[in-house]
Order: sequence, then C-alpha cells, then structure tokens
Amino acid sequence: MFYLIGLGLGDPTDITVKGLEIVKACARVYLEIYTSILGCPQEELETFYGRPLLLADRDLVEQGADQILRGAAEEDIALLVVGDPFGATTHTDLILRAKEKRIPCKVVHNASILNAIGCCGLQLYKFGETVSIPYWDETWKPDSFYDKIKLNRLHNMHTLCLLDIKVKEPTPESLMRRRKEYQPPRFMTVAEAAQQLMAIVEKKDALERNTILNEFSLCVGLARVGQDSQRIIVGTLRELSQTDLGGPLHSLVIPAKEMHPLEVEFLQQYATLKLEDYNH
Repeated sequence: MFYLIGLGLGDPTDITVKGLEIVKACARVYLEIYTSILGCPQEELETFYGRPLLLADRDLVEQGADQILRGAAEEDIALLVVGDPFGATTHTDLILRAKEKRIPCKVVHNASILNAIGCCGLQLYKFGETVSIPYWDETWKPDSFYDKIKLNRLHNMHTLCLLDIKVKEPTPESLMRRRKEYQPPRFMTVAEAAQQLMAIVEKKDALERNTILNEFSLCVGLARVGQDSQRIIVGTLRELSQTDLGGPLHSLVIPAKEMHPLEVEFLQQYATLKLEDYNH
C-alpha cells in the first residue's frame, strides 16, 4: 500500500492518530520537503514517530517517483506531506503513477492553509480562486496571477495568496556547468508579496484608476498559521509592504470589497485603525 499522509501545519503532534499508526508500521517513510515546511526540525518528527525519515526533495518527488513507489505493492510505503496531501498537484500525480502500477493507495487528510486561513475571521465559503505569488528576478516578473485577484474582487470574493518558497533551487551557474549547486532557502514574506502587488497595480490599473486594488486597499498578512507563534495583521497593502512578521511561512489575503459584519468585527482585533477608515 502507498500512503499519502498529511501532517497539518504546526508540530509533530499535529499528525492524526490514524496517520501516526500507519507511519509506525510502514517499511519506508518519506518526508516531502519542498512544497512546504513544518515548524519543527526533522529530528523532532523522528523522535515523536519513533523511526527515521527519508527526505524527499523536488528531484525525488517529481523525477524519482518510481524510487518512492518501489516495493509498495508488497509492503507499506508512506510519503508525509505538510498540510493536506492534496494541497499540491504534485501529490495528485503520485497517486496517478501508483494506480498505473496497480499499487493500492490511501490518503490520510489533515489541516492545510486552505482551510486554516479561516483563523483570520474571513468566511471560507467566500474565498475565490487561490493564487500563488512567485518570486521575481531581474528578467522574469510574471503577473498573470493578478487577473485572478481582479476576478475575485469583481465577484466580491476573498483571495488567498500563497507565497513562493525556494528550497534546494539550483544556481544558474550550476545549470550551465551541469553540476548541482543550490541556492540558500528563501521564503517570500508578506512584505515582499505586497511590494510586488503594488508594482503590478501601478502598471496594470493605471487606466482603471485603481478601482480594483490599490495601495490603500485592506489586506491581511499571516505568518506561521497553526503554530504557537502565529501572527495576523490587518492593514493597507502599503502598510503590509513595510511589515515584518518574522519567520516563514507567510500568506497574504485580499478580502472582498464587501464583508459580513462578523468578518469585519473579527478582523478589527488585528487592525490599528477602524476598518471603515480603510479603502476596501
């Protein structure tokens, strides 16, 4: 059997009882380490689970799926995923590969940022399409995700923005030399995401007079959701562009222009000004 097991968002104890029992019984257990990170080191997981974990980086998950699935038709193999297993399309692909090999599969779900984002008080059923904000560099500045934010705003829906992480990314020099050398890990902050959004707004909405989103629009910044050090802050896009929320992982939410009174009341506890003073 091949198991995909969600670990939740916080620490080793967030795994479900069902998931922990499976982990203890498996022949091999992999820990996926590139689509997200858990708020604790690998050693703490191994101590709590009572067994060693094999690290699964991007190369192994995307190109070495056969290695992960090896022997899963005869014994139990598990891949541990931060959050919920279906929070990333990569894991859906693994299930399909297993089925092609006639390997039985089971999924153990857990909390993910897609449902835990409700901690800020915005109602989950009012969220539109989730977007990912990628890191920019000197030559690559993608902004297509802004069109999804715009569509959500036009339909009076909230937008969850997942912020880029770079783990075990090869350096440009190593790609040219065909020798693997990796950049230091990077995790996009709320401030960096807000800065990129303001640059897009300035360019794209000049003709629309910034009626969809502008630097004074109300936004929500979140850090380390599900952990003891969780932080939430409410302010304008410009204010968030200058805010330090500490270590990873960060998320950004752009609320709908019209919010339910309960949403407004809940958000107010994280704002420095009255919410009615903001440009929604």
